[in-house]
Amino acid sequence: MEWGRHARSADRLGILRSDYMLHDDDGDEGHKLKQVELNTIAEGVGGELAHFLGENERAVKTTTNDATTTMGTGVRKGVPESPAMTRLPRAMAVAYDRYRSRFPPTADAGDDDDDGGGGGPIVLFVVQPGETNTVDQRMLEVALWENHGIPVVRASLAEVHDGMTLDESTGRLTFVEGADAVSDATAREVAVVYFRAGYAPTDYPSGDRGSEWLVREMLERGRATKCPNLGYHLTGTKKVQQELARAGAVERFFPDDGDGDEAATARLIRSAFTGLYSLGADADADDMRAVRDVLLQGGEGRYVLKPQREGGGYNFYGEDMAQKLRENCSISDDGEVSLGPALSEFILMERLFPPQQRAILMRNGRMEGVGMTISKLGCFGVIVASGDGVIVHNEYAGFLLRTKFSGVDEGGVASGFAALSSPYLC
Repeated sequence: MEWGRHARSADRLGILRSDYMLHDDDGDEGHKLKQVELNTIAEGVGGELAHFLGENERAVKTTTNDATTTMGTGVRKGVPESPAMTRLPRAMAVAYDRYRSRFPPTADAGDDDDDGGGGGPIVLFVVQPGETNTVDQRMLEVALWENHGIPVVRASLAEVHDGMTLDESTGRLTFVEGADAVSDATAREVAVVYFRAGYAPTDYPSGDRGSEWLVREMLERGRATKCPNLGYHLTGTKKVQQELARAGAVERFFPDDGDGDEAATARLIRSAFTGLYSLGADADADDMRAVRDVLLQGGEGRYVLKPQREGGGYNFYGEDMAQKLRENCSISDDGEVSLGPALSEFILMERLFPPQQRAILMRNGRMEGVGMTISKLGCFGVIVASGDGVIVHNEYAGFLLRTKFSGVDEGGVASGFAALSSPYLC
């Protein structure tokens, strides 16, 4: 893809979610937080959890039969508040305002005020057709309008293809909705593109060089701020996560400056990593040791096989994982293992074993069951950076806790494997 000068100079917006589980490393020092993955595209449910915490408080009042009960003196004291619905839209507003200051309205663009021409710039939500997981998207949309006066337009990749225009000389992106796509009179300038689609092969049904890929390329070439841009999107892949865990990778970004602070920061970050192993042509001795552990030493219960996919439901566990490796590896008589090329799209990750708690899980207002459960904590962070890498906005933006039955391998609320929950700090 030819990025061009507009893409290189465009601001970058990251709405990131780093997921963690508690894990007993050695049985001696108790449980530690270990990173499961970093999500850089379509990170959802942040707003839903803020609403869910309020529902939990109402449930406490109901079960105690006391409308005056508050969680401030008891339960609430241990339940942290999530600022997601303040800070996620605020980051978008920072990106939006920076765009408007960098590219002031012009009379020839027809947007010299919010009431004339096509109106002011918009934030474009790129969504999946027939999307059902819309609650947190709508909450974010409402917060942008009510708190920041920023309009949102929702469209699928196919709809964006039909209504989007790129001015190659300026990088300006304009979008016309639906039936009006034949007319420029209602064209709106796009300041920020927020991707809630584009991360799965099914989001590109027209195939290579089809309409969805072409419009994704057009969006990348424009001057609008993308969330994420292509670079941030790729940063969230499992392969990049595995490469960052290699010796010296984190330290490269925190070089020792002599006072020990940078080295201490690198050690702290690295302490959250679990074992991550390459299955590609770059596999080293440590990577191959993990593969042999699965294939030759009965270690299939200690690892997870992960593809470069998002959305849940694509990992391999246990015997299924071992079989996938056997099908794509050759083992010599002396025990040497050779990796097949098909495995290069996967990484191998040490499996985490969080503490279990007995809980009741609810779905759609019905009790799903009672049993032992495990939880995964997602921490949101937001960042706005200029095209040359200057960070202009960077803050923690809330959390997300999901709980599932301990016998369920996969996770994810939208995919049906887990339920929203709330942490209680003791």
